[in-house]
Amino acid sequence: MSTHPAELRPATTSTPPRMRNVDGLRGFALFGILIVNIAYFASGYAFHGVTDPAFDSPLDHGVRAVVTLLFEMKFYLLFSFLFGYSFTLQTASADRAGAAFRPRHFRRLAGLFLLGALHAVLLFQGDILTTYALLGLLLYALRGVRTRTALITAAVLVGWVVLLFTSMAVAGLTAVDESAALADGRATTEAFSGGLGSVIAGRFEMLPRMAAGLLFQQAPTALAMFLLGLVAGRHRVMAHIPAHTRLLSRVQYAGFPIGLTGAVLLTALGGPHSLTGVAITSLTAPFLAAAYAATVLRLFETTRGTKLMNALAPAGRMALTNYLAQSLICVLIFTGIGAGLVGSLSPLTVLGIAVVIFVSQMLLSAYWLRRHRYGPVEWALRAFSYRGVRRTAP
Repeated sequence: MSTHPAELRPATTSTPPRMRNVDGLRGFALFGILIVNIAYFASGYAFHGVTDPAFDSPLDHGVRAVVTLLFEMKFYLLFSFLFGYSFTLQTASADRAGAAFRPRHFRRLAGLFLLGALHAVLLFQGDILTTYALLGLLLYALRGVRTRTALITAAVLVGWVVLLFTSMAVAGLTAVDESAALADGRATTEAFSGGLGSVIAGRFEMLPRMAAGLLFQQAPTALAMFLLGLVAGRHRVMAHIPAHTRLLSRVQYAGFPIGLTGAVLLTALGGPHSLTGVAITSLTAPFLAAAYAATVLRLFETTRGTKLMNALAPAGRMALTNYLAQSLICVLIFTGIGAGLVGSLSPLTVLGIAVVIFVSQMLLSAYWLRRHRYGPVEWALRAFSYRGVRRTAP
């Protein structure tokens, strides 16, 4: 007899099949998030908006430029879109089970907030889970909004961010004082080189500034993508890809030129610590994120693309476990809690480590899900979400 809890056992044939393209796209987004986030573990300078003086070669600048061009400020948008899309799948699942959705959803958000708070303090100050948990309350409140209203609201949210950062840039404000940032970068690198207390203290110092960035830039744009995901979920776009080929083609044709133009400008202006760059990219990055999604979803419909989808899907299905594990692994590699390699590896080496981490997660996720229905953190969050919720038969 299996000793695993029922929720961790392999799915039975009576379990409704998951949408593997959703999981595959989530896995793709998870990879992009790691490529961006790992730089903030590898060097104390990254958070303060300056490059590490120890790595100032053309190759180092080139690697950073590629990451900024193709990844920075794009993949959290894709992940946010999937959060909104998955919301529609969760409501549909509750309807099929004849269960009350609100208690389940609110418990899930509470659990997500707690995980995010611990993640921000112990592992990574750039946590997005607490923001998602709070925005999830707004998404619930907006769940019945008309499609047209949802789209207009999303546009207004993005427009507000663009206007805010444009106004600050026009007013002559600067996001980075280079001399102060270099000093702060050295201090952060030293803090991360220390033990647990030093690392946590360094993260606490960053939280107020991180919270400001979340409040004024990431949260509004993430909510906008939640709403776009909600609309896409209503129309079951990912359930019927061939029926939406024309739409996805239009997204690609518009998204890549607009999105890449903004990405080039962001890179030329110095990345996400440029107010002008943030204003431009807040407007254009959703187009590039949408083009990425459309391209990957269409690719998944091909023979070779199906193999890629099947490779990415397990990591995406365990996205919460893998997201937290990425931070833990990076802490163990870069901070003094583990190997203490912060500030000692080139951007190219760091990029290579990110690829190795994600490929390992793909393989381990596939291995785990052959034996269990959920990832370990997903199971714990699900158990917390269902506690106290009366479930009735469908």
